[in-house]
Amino acid sequence: MFLNFLDALRSAGIPASVKEHLILLEALDREAIDRSPEQFYYLARAIYVKDEGLLDRFDRVFAQVFKGVLESGGDTPEIPEEWLRAIAEKFLTPEEMEKIKSLGSWDEIMETLKKRLEEQQGRHQGGNKWIGTGGTSPFGNGGYNPEGVRIGGESKHKRAIKVWEKREFANLDNTRELGTRNIKVALRRLRRFARTGAADELDLDATIDGTARQGWLDVHMRAERRNAVKLLLFLDVGGSMDPFIKLCEELFSAATSEFKNMEFFYFHNCLYEGVWKDNRRRFNERIPTWDILHKYGHDYKVIFVGDAAMSPYEITHPGGSVEHMNEEAGGVWIERICRTYPATVWLNPTAKDHWNYSQSTTIMRQLIDDRMYPLTLDGLDQAMRELVRKR
Repeated sequence: MFLNFLDALRSAGIPASVKEHLILLEALDREAIDRSPEQFYYLARAIYVKDEGLLDRFDRVFAQVFKGVLESGGDTPEIPEEWLRAIAEKFLTPEEMEKIKSLGSWDEIMETLKKRLEEQQGRHQGGNKWIGTGGTSPFGNGGYNPEGVRIGGESKHKRAIKVWEKREFANLDNTRELGTRNIKVALRRLRRFARTGAADELDLDATIDGTARQGWLDVHMRAERRNAVKLLLFLDVGGSMDPFIKLCEELFSAATSEFKNMEFFYFHNCLYEGVWKDNRRRFNERIPTWDILHKYGHDYKVIFVGDAAMSPYEITHPGGSVEHMNEEAGGVWIERICRTYPATVWLNPTAKDHWNYSQSTTIMRQLIDDRMYPLTLDGLDQAMRELVRKR
């Protein structure tokens, strides 16, 4: 079983050696962990994975190799029935939809939701007031309302101004091979070479010149020539960005290889007071955005990658985030980034022709001074030219 695991890791491109395999067996023999699937997963991941960009690849291999084996041990915890399980979806004609009125502003909707949470004692389905499923209430899922709060379930009409649910996102794989070299070529516009660091490279021309002048071997060393551009990459993950995972992985892989002075962070929909490096730990290991603003100098370039498709309230209002109650509006944090880092651009994977149909995209373009570009080769080229110009 473990040898099959080792072979599967290698086949997936994870550099796993026999030495690491023996370390895993030794740790198990010495009972370094409790005998639980979760403990074994973290032990194996700590031993085999040396690059956080390979975490998602490791998870896929682990699930494939040990599927059924780990699940068979121990008692399976009883899963309670979902209170908001969508039993039936309500279909309405356009005329019926027109008759359903919105509650009004963001504050009115959130205040009404708070009151109904206090009053409601049980589950409801198919109604027009309480929190439930398949009805016309502004709260719940599986039904229809022109403006409301979706609690769990899947989006049907994309009308929710806020979503309450816990979702799992996957890390991008920075070792993914590109189908073409075009993205790398476009990113190379953002280059500024300098020789910094230790003098550990032979300067052949200076050595030849010095030897000829001195009459004996005169060795000259110099620092390696590196790209001096420093980059902060903010990646939107989950939700409406799922269809663009492959494209974002290609961009992520190209940026990782082109920029040695690069830091990346994940966010969802809009930037708030915290970002994260690992999507599996995004609730427990958040990095305060203030720390990023104070740690990285003004000479860093900033690239946001996201479709900017969200409820406008997620940008304009405190509490607008779909995953937590943010004390400050997302737009406030975007403005802070733009003030701290004048060289900031936004790459949008959706077609530029569709941007005007999204109110949130229009708001975001205004916040970043219209420096939003489509995630195409031409858009990348324009974005890199803008970052070069903003020195």
